[in-house]
Amino acid sequence: MHFTGTMNEEFINSIKELIQLQDSDKVKELIGGLHPADIAELCDELTPEDAKFIYRLMDNETAADVLVEMDEDTRKDFLDILPPETIAKRFVDYMDTDDAVELIRELDEDKQEEILSHIGDIEQAGDIVDLLKYDENTAGGLMGTEMVVVNENWSMPECLKEMRHQAEDLDDIYYIYVIDDDERLRGVFPLKKMISSPSVSKVKHVMKKEPLSVHVDTPIDEVVQTIEKYDLVAIPVVDSIGRLVGQITVDDVMDEVREQSERDYQLASGLSQDVETDDNVFRQTSARLPWLLIGMVGGIGNSIILGNFDSTFAAHPEMALYIPLIGGTGGNVGTQSSALVVQGLANNSLDEKDTFKQIVKESVVALINATIISLLVYIYNFVRFGATATVTYSVSISLFAVVMFASIFGTFVPMVLKKLKIDPAIATGPFIAITNDIIGMMLYMGITVLLSYR
Repeated sequence: MHFTGTMNEEFINSIKELIQLQDSDKVKELIGGLHPADIAELCDELTPEDAKFIYRLMDNETAADVLVEMDEDTRKDFLDILPPETIAKRFVDYMDTDDAVELIRELDEDKQEEILSHIGDIEQAGDIVDLLKYDENTAGGLMGTEMVVVNENWSMPECLKEMRHQAEDLDDIYYIYVIDDDERLRGVFPLKKMISSPSVSKVKHVMKKEPLSVHVDTPIDEVVQTIEKYDLVAIPVVDSIGRLVGQITVDDVMDEVREQSERDYQLASGLSQDVETDDNVFRQTSARLPWLLIGMVGGIGNSIILGNFDSTFAAHPEMALYIPLIGGTGGNVGTQSSALVVQGLANNSLDEKDTFKQIVKESVVALINATIISLLVYIYNFVRFGATATVTYSVSISLFAVVMFASIFGTFVPMVLKKLKIDPAIATGPFIAITNDIIGMMLYMGITVLLSYR
C-alpha cells in the first residue's frame, strides 16, 4: 500500500484501532510501503505513546528519516517521553548532522548534553557540538558536514578511490568540493572530468575554480537568494579564513523559506508569535491578544479625536457617514505600499539604500490613485449633497491627503525597520492600519473644520 499527499482519516483510524489491539504485524504491513514523510504525517495525528508504538516497528534509518519529517511541536512532545540514550542511539546516530542539530536545538540544555554523551560516533558528536554554536539563523546553523571532499593535489585514480570511500556513508552527493592542504576551499570537481581527463592529471588542473560559497555568519535569507539566483542544489560554507566547513542543500533551504514565509504572514496578520491551528487555546490567545490590545488602544484614540469635534458633527451630521471610508482607505493603501516594499526587501529586488528613490516612486503612484479616488467621491457627493455642502469638499480633500500619507508612510516604515535590523514584515500588519486610521481621522477632522470657516 502506498499513499501520497494527505493521510485519509479512514486509514489513520484503522491504524489507531490496530495499535489499541497491539497488532504489530498488521501495523507493520500497512506502513511498510509508506514514504517516511507519509509515516511522519501519520505520527502527527497520533498520541506520543501511539507514535512510539509505530517507531518500534521501523528500522533505525527509517525511524530517523520519519522523525526529521514530523511537525516540530509533535516531535518535541514525542521526544519528551523518550530517554536521552534512546534518542541518541535510535535516531541521532542515523541522521545527517544538520538534521540532528535541528532536533537537538528543540530540547533543553540538560537533555542536549545527555544525548550528546550517548552518541556512538565521537566525530559526529563533535560536529554537532560545533554546529550548535552557530546562530540558527545563519549559514553555520543550517549547514551539514556530510559531503565528498578531495584534495587538489590528488591524481585521478587517488581521487576516485577516496570518492568511493566517502560516498559509502552518504545518502546523496550534490557536488564534490576541492580543498588545499590547509582545508581551504579551492574549487568544485566536475564528475565529467573524471571520465574525460587522463589518469595522470591532478585534481587542481581540471577543477572549476573560485566556486560560489557563503560564510558561516551569512544570514539565511542571503543564502536562499544566492541558491535561487544561481540555480544551485547545494552551496559550500566556509569559515573566516576560507576553510570548507560544510554545505547547505536546497531541501534545507526550502524548509527555511516555508518557515520564514509562515512567520512573515503571521506577523503581517497581527500574530505576535508562531502559532498553528492545533495549538492550545492559551498559546493561540497569547499570540493574538497583543495586537488586539494595541488595536483597542488605537480605537480609543480615534474615539477621543472624534469626541473633540462634537460641534462639527452637530453642524455637519453627514460627515459621520464617511468615517469608515477614510479609515478603511488609509489602512488599505498603507498595507499595499508596505507589502510591496517588504516583498522587495525579501527577494533583494529593493535595497534599503534606495529609500528616497522608492518614496518618490510611491508618491507618483499615490498621486494618481489619490486623484482618481477623490475625484470619484467628489462627483458622488456633488450629486448627493450639492456644490455648497462642506462634506462634498472635505471628504475628497481628506481622501487625497490620506492616500498620499498612507502610501509614503507605508513605504518609509518597513525600509527604516530594515535599516534598524527589525523584521519589516511587522509593518504590513495592524501597525500600519492602526496608525493610518488615527492619522486619517485627524486629517479628516482638521480639514473639515478649516473648510467650515470658509
